[in-house]
Amino acid sequence: MISFQTTEHAQTLAQAIMNTLPEPFLVLDDQFRVLAASAAFYRTFEVDPEQTIGCLLYALGDGQWDIPSLRVLLETIIPERTAMDGFEVEHDFPRIGRKTMFLNARQVVYEDHSKSTILLAIRDATVSRMIEREKDELQRQTQELLRQKEVLLQEMEHRVANSLQIIASILLIKARAVSSEETRRHLNDAHQRVMSVAEVQRHLHTSAGLDTVDVRSYLTKLCSSLASSMIGESQPIEIKVRADSGAIGSDKAVSIGLIVTELVINAIKYAFPEPKADAHIEVTYETNDLDWKLTVSDNGVGQAAGDVKGTVPGSGLGTAIVQALVSQLEAVKETVVDENGMEISVTRATFTSRLPKVA
Repeated sequence: MISFQTTEHAQTLAQAIMNTLPEPFLVLDDQFRVLAASAAFYRTFEVDPEQTIGCLLYALGDGQWDIPSLRVLLETIIPERTAMDGFEVEHDFPRIGRKTMFLNARQVVYEDHSKSTILLAIRDATVSRMIEREKDELQRQTQELLRQKEVLLQEMEHRVANSLQIIASILLIKARAVSSEETRRHLNDAHQRVMSVAEVQRHLHTSAGLDTVDVRSYLTKLCSSLASSMIGESQPIEIKVRADSGAIGSDKAVSIGLIVTELVINAIKYAFPEPKADAHIEVTYETNDLDWKLTVSDNGVGQAAGDVKGTVPGSGLGTAIVQALVSQLEAVKETVVDENGMEISVTRATFTSRLPKVA
Protein backbone atom coordinates (compact mmCIF):
# COMPACT_ATOMS: atom_id res chain seq x y z
CA MET A 1 0.00 0.00 0.00
CA ILE A 2 1.28 3.47 -0.88
CA SER A 3 1.55 5.89 2.04
CA PHE A 4 1.62 9.64 1.56
CA GLN A 5 3.87 11.77 3.71
CA THR A 6 1.82 14.88 3.17
CA THR A 7 -1.66 15.83 2.04
CA GLU A 8 -0.05 17.70 -0.82
CA HIS A 9 1.38 14.46 -2.17
CA ALA A 10 -2.07 12.86 -2.18
CA GLN A 11 -3.58 15.89 -3.87
CA THR A 12 -0.84 15.86 -6.54
CA LEU A 13 -1.52 12.21 -7.29
CA ALA A 14 -5.29 12.78 -7.37
CA GLN A 15 -4.88 15.67 -9.81
CA ALA A 16 -2.59 13.58 -12.02
CA ILE A 17 -5.17 10.80 -12.08
CA MET A 18 -7.91 13.27 -13.00
CA ASN A 19 -5.81 14.69 -15.83
CA THR A 20 -5.46 11.24 -17.40
CA LEU A 21 -9.23 10.92 -17.70
CA PRO A 22 -10.40 11.48 -21.30
CA GLU A 23 -13.71 13.02 -20.19
CA PRO A 24 -14.27 16.23 -18.18
CA PHE A 25 -14.28 15.69 -14.41
CA LEU A 26 -15.00 17.98 -11.43
CA VAL A 27 -14.66 17.72 -7.66
CA LEU A 28 -17.11 19.98 -5.78
CA ASP A 29 -17.46 20.77 -2.10
CA ASP A 30 -20.79 20.62 -0.30
CA GLN A 31 -21.50 24.23 -1.39
CA PHE A 32 -20.90 23.31 -5.05
CA ARG A 33 -17.61 25.16 -5.31
CA VAL A 34 -14.97 23.67 -7.58
CA LEU A 35 -12.16 22.00 -5.64
CA ALA A 36 -10.47 20.40 -8.66
CA ALA A 37 -11.02 19.99 -12.38
CA SER A 38 -9.47 17.72 -14.98
CA ALA A 39 -7.49 18.88 -17.99
CA ALA A 40 -10.29 17.53 -20.20
CA PHE A 41 -12.77 19.90 -18.49
CA TYR A 42 -10.61 22.95 -19.26
CA ARG A 43 -10.07 21.80 -22.83
CA THR A 44 -13.69 20.89 -23.59
CA PHE A 45 -15.33 23.98 -22.12
CA GLU A 46 -12.50 26.40 -22.95
CA VAL A 47 -11.97 27.77 -19.43
CA ASP A 48 -8.86 28.52 -17.33
CA PRO A 49 -7.97 27.08 -13.89
CA GLU A 50 -7.76 30.62 -12.45
CA GLN A 51 -11.40 31.21 -13.40
CA THR A 52 -12.51 27.80 -12.13
CA ILE A 53 -10.87 26.60 -8.90
CA GLY A 54 -12.67 27.96 -5.82
CA CYS A 55 -15.56 29.34 -7.84
CA LEU A 56 -19.19 28.36 -7.45
CA LEU A 57 -20.07 25.94 -10.23
CA TYR A 58 -23.16 27.92 -11.18
CA ALA A 59 -21.07 31.09 -11.57
CA LEU A 60 -18.47 29.65 -13.94
CA GLY A 61 -18.12 31.45 -17.25
CA ASP A 62 -20.59 34.24 -16.43
CA GLY A 63 -23.21 31.76 -15.27
CA GLN A 64 -23.07 29.36 -18.21
CA TRP A 65 -23.24 26.40 -15.79
CA ASP A 66 -26.36 27.74 -14.07
CA ILE A 67 -28.45 25.00 -15.66
CA PRO A 68 -31.82 24.15 -14.04
CA SER A 69 -31.50 20.41 -14.67
CA LEU A 70 -27.98 20.43 -13.19
CA ARG A 71 -29.33 22.12 -10.07
CA VAL A 72 -31.94 19.38 -9.77
CA LEU A 73 -29.19 16.77 -9.96
CA LEU A 74 -26.86 18.34 -7.42
CA GLU A 75 -29.35 19.81 -4.95
CA THR A 76 -32.17 17.25 -5.03
CA ILE A 77 -31.18 13.90 -6.49
CA ILE A 78 -27.66 13.53 -5.08
CA PRO A 79 -28.56 14.35 -1.43
CA GLU A 80 -31.31 11.72 -1.58
CA ARG A 81 -29.54 8.97 -3.53
CA THR A 82 -25.84 9.89 -3.12
CA ALA A 83 -25.27 8.67 -6.69
CA MET A 84 -26.66 9.18 -10.19
CA ASP A 85 -25.57 7.74 -13.56
CA GLY A 86 -26.46 8.81 -17.08
CA PHE A 87 -28.26 12.04 -16.16
CA GLU A 88 -28.79 13.81 -19.50
CA VAL A 89 -28.35 17.57 -19.78
CA GLU A 90 -28.59 19.78 -22.88
CA HIS A 91 -27.36 23.35 -22.78
CA ASP A 92 -26.20 26.18 -25.06
CA PHE A 93 -22.78 27.43 -24.03
CA PRO A 94 -21.88 30.94 -25.25
CA ARG A 95 -18.58 30.07 -26.90
CA ILE A 96 -18.73 26.38 -27.72
CA GLY A 97 -22.38 26.08 -28.71
CA ARG A 98 -24.99 23.49 -27.77
CA LYS A 99 -23.78 20.48 -25.83
CA THR A 100 -25.50 17.24 -24.90
CA MET A 101 -23.93 15.76 -21.78
CA PHE A 102 -24.41 12.67 -19.64
CA LEU A 103 -23.50 13.27 -16.01
CA ASN A 104 -22.39 10.68 -13.46
CA ALA A 105 -22.34 12.05 -9.90
CA ARG A 106 -21.23 10.60 -6.55
CA GLN A 107 -21.45 12.14 -3.11
CA VAL A 108 -18.51 11.29 -0.88
CA VAL A 109 -19.27 11.54 2.85
CA TYR A 110 -16.29 11.40 5.20
CA GLU A 111 -16.07 9.59 8.53
CA ASP A 112 -16.63 12.63 10.71
CA HIS A 113 -19.67 13.67 8.59
CA SER A 114 -18.51 17.27 8.92
CA LYS A 115 -18.22 17.76 5.20
CA SER A 116 -18.73 16.03 1.88
CA THR A 117 -17.62 16.35 -1.71
CA ILE A 118 -19.30 15.59 -5.00
CA LEU A 119 -17.53 13.87 -7.86
CA LEU A 120 -18.99 14.92 -11.20
CA ALA A 121 -18.00 13.07 -14.39
CA ILE A 122 -19.17 14.63 -17.66
CA ARG A 123 -19.45 12.66 -20.92
CA ASP A 124 -19.84 14.78 -24.02
CA ALA A 125 -22.50 13.08 -26.13
CA THR A 126 -23.05 15.94 -28.56
CA VAL A 127 -21.67 14.17 -31.62
CA SER A 128 -23.37 10.84 -30.87
CA ARG A 129 -26.70 12.59 -30.24
CA MET A 130 -26.30 14.53 -33.48
CA ILE A 131 -25.63 11.27 -35.35
CA GLU A 132 -28.71 9.71 -33.74
CA ARG A 133 -30.85 12.67 -34.74
CA GLU A 134 -29.50 12.56 -38.28
CA LYS A 135 -30.16 8.82 -38.38
CA ASP A 136 -33.73 9.35 -37.16
CA GLU A 137 -34.26 12.09 -39.73
CA LEU A 138 -32.82 9.90 -42.48
CA GLN A 139 -35.11 7.07 -41.41
CA ARG A 140 -38.08 9.45 -41.43
CA GLN A 141 -37.17 10.64 -44.92
CA THR A 142 -36.72 7.04 -46.08
CA GLN A 143 -40.15 6.11 -44.74
CA GLU A 144 -41.64 9.13 -46.47
CA LEU A 145 -39.96 8.18 -49.76
CA LEU A 146 -41.25 4.62 -49.42
CA ARG A 147 -44.73 5.98 -48.76
CA GLN A 148 -44.51 8.21 -51.84
CA LYS A 149 -43.20 5.27 -53.87
CA GLU A 150 -46.15 3.14 -52.77
CA VAL A 151 -48.63 5.91 -53.63
CA LEU A 152 -47.04 6.39 -57.07
CA LEU A 153 -46.98 2.64 -57.67
CA GLN A 154 -50.64 2.33 -56.74
CA GLU A 155 -51.48 5.21 -59.05
CA MET A 156 -49.48 3.64 -61.87
CA GLU A 157 -51.15 0.25 -61.31
CA HIS A 158 -54.55 1.92 -61.30
CA ARG A 159 -53.81 3.64 -64.61
CA VAL A 160 -52.41 0.45 -66.15
CA ALA A 161 -55.55 -1.45 -65.10
CA ASN A 162 -57.79 1.23 -66.59
CA SER A 163 -55.78 1.26 -69.82
CA LEU A 164 -55.97 -2.52 -70.13
CA GLN A 165 -59.73 -2.44 -69.59
CA ILE A 166 -60.11 0.24 -72.28
CA ILE A 167 -58.01 -1.76 -74.75
CA ALA A 168 -59.96 -4.95 -73.98
CA SER A 169 -63.26 -3.14 -74.48
CA ILE A 170 -62.14 -1.71 -77.83
CA LEU A 171 -61.02 -5.15 -79.03
CA LEU A 172 -64.35 -6.68 -77.99
CA ILE A 173 -66.32 -3.95 -79.79
CA LYS A 174 -64.23 -4.43 -82.93
CA ALA A 175 -64.71 -8.20 -82.76
CA ARG A 176 -68.47 -7.79 -82.70
CA ALA A 177 -68.40 -5.29 -85.57
CA VAL A 178 -66.27 -7.17 -88.15
CA SER A 179 -67.83 -9.55 -90.65
CA SER A 180 -64.81 -11.82 -91.16
CA GLU A 181 -64.92 -14.87 -88.88
CA GLU A 182 -61.13 -15.19 -88.92
CA THR A 183 -60.65 -11.54 -87.97
CA ARG A 184 -63.26 -11.91 -85.22
CA ARG A 185 -61.40 -14.92 -83.83
CA HIS A 186 -58.08 -13.04 -83.80
CA LEU A 187 -59.67 -10.04 -82.07
CA ASN A 188 -61.30 -12.29 -79.49
CA ASP A 189 -57.94 -13.97 -78.85
CA ALA A 190 -56.29 -10.56 -78.46
CA HIS A 191 -59.10 -9.51 -76.08
CA GLN A 192 -58.58 -12.66 -74.00
CA ARG A 193 -54.85 -12.08 -73.72
CA VAL A 194 -55.27 -8.45 -72.68
CA MET A 195 -57.68 -9.65 -70.00
CA SER A 196 -55.08 -12.22 -68.93
CA VAL A 197 -52.48 -9.48 -68.49
CA ALA A 198 -55.03 -7.44 -66.54
CA GLU A 199 -55.75 -10.41 -64.28
CA VAL A 200 -52.06 -10.94 -63.50
CA GLN A 201 -51.63 -7.23 -62.83
CA ARG A 202 -54.63 -7.20 -60.51
CA HIS A 203 -53.30 -10.06 -58.39
CA LEU A 204 -49.87 -8.45 -58.14
CA HIS A 205 -51.56 -5.24 -57.01
CA THR A 206 -53.23 -7.04 -54.10
CA SER A 207 -49.95 -8.59 -52.88
CA ALA A 208 -48.60 -7.40 -49.53
CA GLY A 209 -45.13 -6.42 -50.74
CA LEU A 210 -43.94 -4.17 -53.54
CA ASP A 211 -40.92 -6.21 -54.63
CA THR A 212 -41.83 -9.78 -53.65
CA VAL A 213 -44.92 -11.98 -53.94
CA ASP A 214 -45.94 -15.03 -51.93
CA VAL A 215 -46.04 -17.58 -54.74
CA ARG A 216 -48.53 -20.03 -53.20
CA SER A 217 -51.11 -17.36 -52.40
CA TYR A 218 -50.51 -15.64 -55.74
CA LEU A 219 -51.07 -18.76 -57.89
CA THR A 220 -54.03 -19.90 -55.79
CA LYS A 221 -55.84 -16.57 -56.15
CA LEU A 222 -54.95 -16.28 -59.84
CA CYS A 223 -56.28 -19.76 -60.68
CA SER A 224 -59.38 -19.22 -58.55
CA SER A 225 -60.11 -16.05 -60.48
CA LEU A 226 -59.55 -17.79 -63.82
CA ALA A 227 -61.90 -20.60 -62.78
CA SER A 228 -64.68 -18.24 -61.74
CA SER A 229 -64.48 -16.22 -64.96
CA MET A 230 -63.77 -18.98 -67.51
CA ILE A 231 -65.43 -22.20 -66.35
CA GLY A 232 -69.11 -22.60 -67.23
CA GLU A 233 -71.75 -24.75 -65.59
CA SER A 234 -71.99 -27.06 -68.63
CA GLN A 235 -68.51 -28.48 -67.96
CA PRO A 236 -67.29 -28.11 -64.35
CA ILE A 237 -63.49 -28.20 -64.21
CA GLU A 238 -61.53 -28.28 -60.95
CA ILE A 239 -58.29 -26.30 -60.88
CA LYS A 240 -55.84 -27.60 -58.29
CA VAL A 241 -52.81 -25.61 -57.12
CA ARG A 242 -49.84 -27.09 -55.30
CA ALA A 243 -46.97 -24.73 -54.65
CA ASP A 244 -44.02 -24.59 -52.30
CA SER A 245 -44.17 -21.73 -49.82
CA GLY A 246 -41.88 -18.76 -50.27
CA ALA A 247 -41.59 -15.41 -51.98
CA ILE A 248 -40.51 -14.60 -55.52
CA GLY A 249 -39.64 -11.28 -57.13
CA SER A 250 -42.53 -9.36 -58.65
CA ASP A 251 -40.84 -9.32 -62.09
CA LYS A 252 -40.57 -13.12 -62.03
CA ALA A 253 -44.15 -13.36 -60.72
CA VAL A 254 -45.43 -11.43 -63.75
CA SER A 255 -43.86 -13.89 -66.21
CA ILE A 256 -44.95 -16.97 -64.26
CA GLY A 257 -48.45 -15.56 -63.84
CA LEU A 258 -48.79 -14.92 -67.59
CA ILE A 259 -47.53 -18.43 -68.41
CA VAL A 260 -49.98 -20.01 -65.97
CA THR A 261 -52.83 -17.84 -67.26
CA GLU A 262 -52.12 -18.71 -70.90
CA LEU A 263 -51.82 -22.46 -70.26
CA VAL A 264 -54.81 -22.68 -67.91
CA ILE A 265 -57.05 -20.74 -70.32
CA ASN A 266 -55.93 -23.02 -73.17
CA ALA A 267 -56.75 -26.10 -71.10
CA ILE A 268 -60.16 -24.72 -70.09
CA LYS A 269 -61.03 -23.87 -73.70
CA TYR A 270 -59.76 -26.98 -75.48
CA ALA A 271 -58.97 -29.91 -73.16
CA PHE A 272 -62.58 -30.88 -72.46
CA PRO A 273 -64.70 -30.58 -75.63
CA GLU A 274 -67.09 -33.15 -74.13
CA PRO A 275 -68.35 -33.22 -70.51
CA LYS A 276 -66.12 -35.25 -68.18
CA ALA A 277 -67.00 -36.09 -64.58
CA ASP A 278 -63.53 -35.71 -63.02
CA ALA A 279 -62.18 -32.96 -65.29
CA HIS A 280 -59.34 -31.13 -63.63
CA ILE A 281 -56.33 -28.92 -64.31
CA GLU A 282 -53.36 -29.01 -61.97
CA VAL A 283 -50.83 -26.22 -61.46
CA THR A 284 -47.70 -27.06 -59.46
CA TYR A 285 -44.73 -24.90 -58.52
CA GLU A 286 -41.69 -26.44 -56.82
CA THR A 287 -38.41 -24.86 -55.73
CA ASN A 288 -34.96 -26.12 -54.82
CA ASP A 289 -32.63 -23.26 -53.88
CA LEU A 290 -32.44 -21.15 -57.05
CA ASP A 291 -33.96 -23.86 -59.26
CA TRP A 292 -37.70 -24.16 -59.80
CA LYS A 293 -40.26 -26.03 -61.87
CA LEU A 294 -43.72 -24.93 -63.00
CA THR A 295 -46.14 -27.52 -64.37
CA VAL A 296 -49.63 -27.14 -65.84
CA SER A 297 -51.37 -30.42 -66.63
CA ASP A 298 -54.88 -31.63 -67.43
CA ASN A 299 -56.68 -34.95 -67.85
CA GLY A 300 -58.43 -33.87 -71.03
CA VAL A 301 -58.49 -35.30 -74.55
CA GLY A 302 -54.73 -35.18 -74.87
CA GLN A 303 -53.22 -35.95 -78.28
CA ALA A 304 -56.51 -35.50 -80.06
CA ALA A 305 -56.60 -31.87 -78.94
CA GLY A 306 -52.95 -31.09 -79.50
CA ASP A 307 -53.40 -29.62 -82.97
CA VAL A 308 -56.48 -27.66 -81.87
CA LYS A 309 -54.92 -26.16 -78.78
CA GLY A 310 -52.07 -24.56 -80.60
CA THR A 311 -49.72 -25.86 -77.92
CA VAL A 312 -47.94 -28.32 -80.12
CA PRO A 313 -44.41 -26.87 -80.50
CA GLY A 314 -44.24 -24.31 -83.28
CA SER A 315 -47.94 -23.57 -83.66
CA GLY A 316 -50.24 -20.85 -82.36
CA LEU A 317 -49.89 -17.43 -80.76
CA GLY A 318 -50.17 -19.00 -77.30
CA THR A 319 -47.05 -21.06 -77.88
CA ALA A 320 -45.12 -17.99 -79.04
CA ILE A 321 -46.15 -15.98 -75.97
CA VAL A 322 -45.28 -18.79 -73.56
CA GLN A 323 -41.97 -19.51 -75.27
CA ALA A 324 -40.97 -15.84 -75.11
CA LEU A 325 -41.71 -15.74 -71.37
CA VAL A 326 -39.83 -19.02 -70.82
CA SER A 327 -36.77 -17.57 -72.56
CA GLN A 328 -37.05 -14.43 -70.45
CA LEU A 329 -36.94 -16.61 -67.32
CA GLU A 330 -33.91 -18.53 -68.71
CA ALA A 331 -35.89 -21.76 -68.39
CA VAL A 332 -36.76 -24.74 -70.57
CA LYS A 333 -40.28 -25.75 -71.71
CA GLU A 334 -41.32 -29.35 -72.23
CA THR A 335 -44.69 -30.66 -73.51
CA VAL A 336 -46.00 -34.18 -72.98
CA VAL A 337 -49.24 -35.10 -74.79
CA ASP A 338 -50.91 -38.54 -74.72
CA GLU A 339 -54.28 -40.17 -74.27
CA ASN A 340 -54.28 -39.23 -70.58
CA GLY A 341 -54.09 -35.49 -71.23
CA MET A 342 -51.43 -32.84 -71.61
CA GLU A 343 -48.62 -31.72 -69.32
CA ILE A 344 -46.50 -28.65 -69.96
CA SER A 345 -43.55 -27.98 -67.67
CA VAL A 346 -41.26 -24.97 -67.44
CA THR A 347 -38.02 -25.77 -65.64
CA ARG A 348 -35.23 -23.52 -64.42
CA ALA A 349 -31.87 -25.43 -64.48
CA THR A 350 -31.99 -29.12 -63.50
CA PHE A 351 -34.89 -29.81 -61.20
CA THR A 352 -36.12 -33.18 -59.92
CA SER A 353 -39.76 -33.12 -58.83
CA ARG A 354 -40.55 -34.34 -55.30
CA LEU A 355 -44.34 -34.34 -55.71
CA PRO A 356 -46.26 -37.50 -56.62
CA LYS A 357 -48.34 -37.21 -59.76
CA VAL A 358 -52.06 -36.76 -59.10
CA ALA A 359 -54.27 -39.15 -60.99
